[in-house]
Amino acid sequence: MGTSVLSLRMDHDLLERLRLHAAKRGMSVQDYVVRTLIRDDFDERFQAAVEETEKFYGVT
Repeated sequence: MGTSVLSLRMDHDLLERLRLHAAKRGMSVQDYVVRTLIRDDFDERFQAAVEETEKFYGVT
């Protein structure tokens, strides 16, 4: 798996909040953002799987 570059423009306050959250976890801002995106992606896919299972079994 290769890597790509994603460039973001954000205001100073948001970047500082990200730095604080990342520092609390001993992470770089880049690692913190990537892990957050991965977690959100998993959550969305998991929720979609739950909804499909409920449709299959007729649970509402």
